Amino acid sequence: MVKNIFSEVVTQELIARINKLNPETQGQWGKMSVDQMLAHCNVTYEMAFTDKHPKPNFLTRFILKLFVKQAVVNEKPYPKNSRTAPAFIITGSKDFDHEKSRLIGYIEKTQSLGESHFEGKESLSFGPLSSSEWNNLFYKHLNHHLTQFGV
Repeated sequence: MVKNIFSEVVTQELIARINKLNPETQGQWGKMSVDQMLAHCNVTYEMAFTDKHPKPNFLTRFILKLFVKQAVVNEKPYPKNSRTAPAFIITGSKDFDHEKSRLIGYIEKTQSLGESHFEGKESLSFGPLSSSEWNNLFYKHLNHHLTQFGV
């Protein structure tokens, strides 16, 4: 069962896990550094809250809905070393404190807006999602990467 990211308790639990990270924290698998991982996790929220990322074209969205959506919004955890979409690939060094602060802000914003805000909200990649699908998308991704970095 995926935890409810709209819950204050889960929000505080995630923030506590993030606060255990430091710029030297090493990943247990994968190639990203901790600063890149935080920036990578921010992309999910940028896609939900900003216009920074372009909407995929019709064909790409169709393929994403058909082949990727269920893996992202279901309750099954992501396998280690899963492939990621090009928009989520982070290169170069990032400012650890800045990315950490942004991620915590996005998690808090998501919780404060609540489930009703996300019910039927359109995802750039998958079209309209239920609040439950948004929850799974947000929580699974964060939990995957926080686990990757041992917190």
